[in-house]
Amino acid sequence: MSKVIDIVVRKKSWRRTFLGLSAATTLVGCATTPAQVQDEQWSDRPASAERIYLERLRLIQGRARFDYDIMADVPGADGDASDLPVVDAGSIAPHAVKEAIQYAEKTNSLALLVWHDGKLIAEQYFQGMAATSPMNGKSFPKALASIAIGRAIALGDIKSLDQSVADFVHEWQGTPKAAITIRHALTMHTGLLEQGFDFSEDSPFPRAYLDPYHGRYIIDEYPLTHTPGERFAYANAASDLIAVIIERATGREYEEFVGNELFKPIDAPGGRVWLNREGGLAHSGCCMELPAQTWLRLGVLLANDGMAKDGRLLPEGYVVQMRQPSPDNPHYGLGVWLGSPYLERRGYLGTKSNATGVVHSAPYLAEDVVLFDGNGHQVAYIVPSEKLVILRMGNRPGEGVEWDNSVIANAILGGIVR
Repeated sequence: MSKVIDIVVRKKSWRRTFLGLSAATTLVGCATTPAQVQDEQWSDRPASAERIYLERLRLIQGRARFDYDIMADVPGADGDASDLPVVDAGSIAPHAVKEAIQYAEKTNSLALLVWHDGKLIAEQYFQGMAATSPMNGKSFPKALASIAIGRAIALGDIKSLDQSVADFVHEWQGTPKAAITIRHALTMHTGLLEQGFDFSEDSPFPRAYLDPYHGRYIIDEYPLTHTPGERFAYANAASDLIAVIIERATGREYEEFVGNELFKPIDAPGGRVWLNREGGLAHSGCCMELPAQTWLRLGVLLANDGMAKDGRLLPEGYVVQMRQPSPDNPHYGLGVWLGSPYLERRGYLGTKSNATGVVHSAPYLAEDVVLFDGNGHQVAYIVPSEKLVILRMGNRPGEGVEWDNSVIANAILGGIVR
């Protein structure tokens, strides 16, 4: 029986085949497909789901390390993740690369990669990491979710960014939530409750993150507090909703869709993503572990305006739309952060939270910097005008050291050989 359960956890498509034979049936009851997820009801979730939710919550409340307990494979390109060779192209001054690497090393980084004009200029790993090491991008998947929507539009599965989410989440039809569009979800203008840090048992924040039926909770229970489109309010629930939209729009599992439709065409290695439960829904707003080169190559896709080696993956003009500032936040686009206009401290939540935000000691040396940004200062700087992508992954700097978001980017930008 343990062998069957192991297959269930590691291969989601097989998991649905074997689920009825395993102990996992005590949690989910029956196999779930993307088309069937709308038939679930929050009120129908089994008692075992509450037990698992509380077990996860207690770890968070106790400040214990919380490891993703159920992971699904995300497909990727065949071959070694290190097959992108480092080239000393001379397009960036060596002293600039050295300065960036030194700053990365002293700020507790795990990886620093620099891609410029079609070549990998630098690839440095720290603390025992390597090109094949899976790394948690924290909120990087919010940018990936936006790219996934663009791919679904290119394939004709979604009409446009301004299509109502209720076209896919039919449960919202005829309710105030029917006014939420896909664009609202990507720009954090859904009107859903703004992200908070209350991890009490009945708080919506852990329910929408830790519950084995988190997608169902977001659809049925997560509060609508403002008129959709009215204001910027960062909410993880809005990004996790993208997996539901993709699965219902395409009839495909979220992780299979992004792996085969995005990672493989850009020759990016695959990885793993956290599922809410066995046979359940992937998180699309967080919780994906990929080699650093995969995160880098996603940035390269945007630097190349959505073009891959075999043609266009994203609709023409889509990347430009991703870079447009949101109505109520000039520093946020479609799942990505914007480097201009300059702000010394840019907050993660609403526009009034800048006092405690990430520091920028100087403006970026390019006006069109776009960022993937994740907790712990995971950051990818994408500069389309320079055909430049810089990736830093790692942990927070040590005590007494504050991360400066502008140092690495400006070192490399200032070192470009004209």
